[in-house]
Amino acid sequence: MTNTDSDNSREWALQAYALLKKRQEEQKQELKKQEEQKQEEQKQEEQKQEEQKQELKKQEEQKQEEQKQELKKQELINSEFKENIPGPPKIISDPELGEFDDNFTWSAMVLAAQGKKINQISIDEIDWLTKLRRGLEETRKGFVTELLDKLGDDPLTPESLDDLETLLIRADVGIDSTDKVISSLRTKLNEEVLGGEAGIKFLKKELKFIIDKPIKNSGTDLLVPQKGKLNVWLLVGVNGVGKTTTLGKLAYLSARSNYKTLIAAADTFRAAAVEQLKVWGDRSNVDVISNQSKNADPAAVVFDAINSAKKRNVDLLLVDTAGRLQTKNNLMDELAKIKKIIDKKVPDAIVESLLVLDASQGQNGLKQAKSFAKSANLSGAIITKLDGTSRGGVSLAVSEEVNLPIRFIGAGEGIKDLRPFNSYEFVEAMLADK
Repeated sequence: MTNTDSDNSREWALQAYALLKKRQEEQKQELKKQEEQKQEEQKQEEQKQEEQKQELKKQEEQKQEEQKQELKKQELINSEFKENIPGPPKIISDPELGEFDDNFTWSAMVLAAQGKKINQISIDEIDWLTKLRRGLEETRKGFVTELLDKLGDDPLTPESLDDLETLLIRADVGIDSTDKVISSLRTKLNEEVLGGEAGIKFLKKELKFIIDKPIKNSGTDLLVPQKGKLNVWLLVGVNGVGKTTTLGKLAYLSARSNYKTLIAAADTFRAAAVEQLKVWGDRSNVDVISNQSKNADPAAVVFDAINSAKKRNVDLLLVDTAGRLQTKNNLMDELAKIKKIIDKKVPDAIVESLLVLDASQGQNGLKQAKSFAKSANLSGAIITKLDGTSRGGVSLAVSEEVNLPIRFIGAGEGIKDLRPFNSYEFVEAMLADK
């Protein structure tokens, strides 16, 4: 955001804020009305039940011992019936509209830059972008903030490019990505004088180009399940990167987007993984296919899950795979076995192998990506734990050095804190000014 349009930007964001505030109040009033109606219905139901109890009590007092036994039996049946009535579905509350501050203004302008109109902006989108900006704050502190402090309003120089190169590498952007960016900037400097603001704008363009390249090469800008076919997404990655948690959040995102979703708990070598997935499945109202046997065959779990998915006309089957076996070869053999089962059972299924990477691991995460890319036939990456790390630049290294399209990113621990990857939003958050 430049200084010249900051006043207009703030006014535009203020209008968006006022509209969201009004919409939220209307929603609260509607919820209050629904709650009052629900309470009234509940009160009437309780009154009705009380009347029924009194009637039953009166009947019991009038009847003989044989009739009392019959009533007890009927009460037991009624009690069982009542217990079997399903309770209300788990409700995951929507985010509240926060203060009108720099985070709101920045988030609103990012949405506007992508073509959103004021009446199309949602609190959910604002909440996510605010989390993304905050999540990349540590990366930004050691990168943009320091760069702008050094540059000020002065033009870029060969010396400032050296500083920028150091900052990019420190943010784990990677050697190849850094070389490409610095080379482009040097070429640009030979053509014209670039001030600090113009330099940041050009830098954003170059970084976005690096991230977008593998996405465009894949032919799929946004990864979503295709209707009419079974989509199978295998989540792979080493233990500790948040693979099982990420799968749970994907299940919620998929179900919320009205795709029939099913989970296969095929990480049978880690005892807690199955139970963990069941908790996520319960929160998302998504069923989990598992095998409670110790060290059960992961391929057998996938086999059962595919059968179940076909019977239920499932759109998306999410498969949690093992993160570590005795050797790397064993792990890759297990993945190959699972893939073979899928090809045999549903040859027309659309299969994606998504590598889950922990952004805080930086270059170690990049090494994992390179290792899996050689053996696991990857089709995309999911970057997790962006919040609080200074190594968010590893996303660029994955795009440039492994040629993997980033499909989703996580910037928080909540069930809603995983979203489809948007390169524009990511770069803007990473390079947001102070």
